[in-house]
Amino acid sequence: MDGSWYNVLMTDCIFCKIVAGEIPSYKIYEDEKYLAFLDIMPWCEGHTLVIPKQHVQWVWDYENVGEYFEVVRKIAKHLGRVSGEEVVRSNIDGWEVPHAHIHVKPGKNNGMKGEQIAPEEMEKIRAKFTMLS
Repeated sequence: MDGSWYNVLMTDCIFCKIVAGEIPSYKIYEDEKYLAFLDIMPWCEGHTLVIPKQHVQWVWDYENVGEYFEVVRKIAKHLGRVSGEEVVRSNIDGWEVPHAHIHVKPGKNNGMKGEQIAPEEMEKIRAKFTMLS
């Protein structure tokens, strides 16, 4: 990959800006390598994106994908406990934002349709689902 293209990608990456604190997010988990925050266009209450802080375009390009998936597993288990849902779904699309990310969704859509919801409601959901590192 051409280095100049990669640098432009990183500086324009919305997830890199979230990691840097330039764009606010509804964080539910953070450690030195990973960040999990609520999707602002959720398909269910607790719909979370889990990203590595290091910029890589694809999940499969992340150097320690096993560690990444262990963090995703921990978050998925937490979302299931908090939501009371037996099923926690996940998917890797990767085309919406050119930064590795995994969607984690507890239960069914709960009537949500992937539309932006009010900040006050997002804050309530964040408070409900926040976990310690």
